[in-house]
Amino acid sequence: MLSYVCDSEYGIPRRCPCGGRIIDEVRRRDDYDTLPGKRFFTCKNYEADGLHYRQPWVLGVQEEIERLTKRVEEAEEVMLGASNLGRQIDRLEEQVKLLTEQVDFLTVQVATLEKVCFD
Repeated sequence: MLSYVCDSEYGIPRRCPCGGRIIDEVRRRDDYDTLPGKRFFTCKNYEADGLHYRQPWVLGVQEEIERLTKRVEEAEEVMLGASNLGRQIDRLEEQVKLLTEQVDFLTVQVATLEKVCFD
C-alpha cells in the first residue's frame, strides 16, 4: 500500500488516497523549521504514517509545470503536422487539376479517333 501512495504523488495532488481533501498548509515561524513559511499540499486528515499526502508545494507545482509543458509541446507538434498536411493537400489538389485536364484532353482525342475510324 505504501508504494502505491508514493508512486501516485506526482504534480499537484487532487485527493488523498484516504479520500480526504487536500489543503494548502503554510508552516508558521514557531514550528522551529529552517524555512518558516514553507508551503505544503497536505491531506486534511494528515498523520505521519505514510498513508496521507504531504508534499512540498514547490515540488508539486514544478511537476505540474513540467506536465503542462509536455502537453504544450505535443500540441505544437500536432499543429505543425496539420500545417504540413495542408501543404500536402494543396499539392494533391494541383495534381488532380492537371490530371483532370489531361483526362479531358484524352477524352476529346478518343472521340475524334472514334469519328475517324468508325465513320
